[in-house]
Amino acid sequence: MSYTDTSMDALRQSGDELADATVAALFERGEMGSFNTLMRFFSTAGAPVPEGLPDVAREYLRATSAPPAWVDWEEMERARLFFIDNNVHIATALSFASMPACYLVPHVAKLLSTTHGLDYPSTRMAATGQFTVYLMRPDAFEAGSRFLPAAQKVRLLHASIRHHLRREGRWDVEASGVPICQEDMIGGQMFFSMLVLDSLHRLGIHMSHEGAEAYYYAWRVVGAMLGVDQDAVPENLDDARRFLDRYMIRHMGPSPEGVQLTRQLIELYEDVVPGTLLDPVVPALVRYLVGDTCADWLDVPGSPAWDTAVKAVPHLLGVLETIEDRSPLGAWALDRLGHLTTMFELSSLTRGRVMHYAVPEHLRKEYGVPDAPSRTRRWTPPAATLAP
Repeated sequence: MSYTDTSMDALRQSGDELADATVAALFERGEMGSFNTLMRFFSTAGAPVPEGLPDVAREYLRATSAPPAWVDWEEMERARLFFIDNNVHIATALSFASMPACYLVPHVAKLLSTTHGLDYPSTRMAATGQFTVYLMRPDAFEAGSRFLPAAQKVRLLHASIRHHLRREGRWDVEASGVPICQEDMIGGQMFFSMLVLDSLHRLGIHMSHEGAEAYYYAWRVVGAMLGVDQDAVPENLDDARRFLDRYMIRHMGPSPEGVQLTRQLIELYEDVVPGTLLDPVVPALVRYLVGDTCADWLDVPGSPAWDTAVKAVPHLLGVLETIEDRSPLGAWALDRLGHLTTMFELSSLTRGRVMHYAVPEHLRKEYGVPDAPSRTRRWTPPAATLAP
């Protein structure tokens, strides 16, 4: 699939027709308040739809209640195993690479600031992590799951932001396109999939090509459920590289909003790290994962000593992976450590509220899925492309 400035400009002019129409109707009829109240009680798939829900909202929930018909469930299970094997590394990549990458796109950073979405960055980070966990649960698309309602609500949230920004004249559609347009939704999908894989590679994590493709595929499914145009979205990692490279060349750069949001993110994780001695690790890790140029645009503090020290992380992770591969007891201990680390991070972000983040290991046997593939075959990112 090829992407040109013309084709990507066209993607900037469209949002999500179904969700946009639903939100517009709710606001027009003055039903958004009652809808929000009722939706607080709608958190699991298959649960009865709340009484009193407006008809337009009821129809939206019905139309978006199932995953795309084209989903390959074996591929989704491979993605789940990939997540189980790399959950802490994925959380690290989401926090210190994917989120800063969002801030490297000035109009995205401006949108986040305009909507006050990151006045409380811990809420957004916890929500992002929890959304990923819901996706990677074995019951993600079954009755009782929390992923489907979460996806339905996120899709409406995006439509609500589009509605507010355009109605209140707080967004220059002529200059920046539709807020949360198709190009930016696909770009976000790339940040949470392709950039995560790139970051894992930079951290020295061994991944098979099959595992990387499966993880990307899972986010393609997410994109479909969030209203992404499937005729435009990259179908594989090579196409994803072409889209991401062009998207970043088209849009990335410095902005006051990007600097502010990055500062909030760094301060948030410095608060999570016990004490103050290791606080410099946070900006050093961001700088290592996004690169010096991008880190300078985001005004990420530099520290020669820590910036050098953090480069040893891939070697340390390589040692841990060797232990995990050679020792069942070591693998169990590292899995437990990863689980506890993730739980500590989420509980810190949510100020003590428990969020179930890890997928139990016994699900592999329960669903008849083989163990994770050997690490001896290493995935390498698709080569960078240059815009003509």
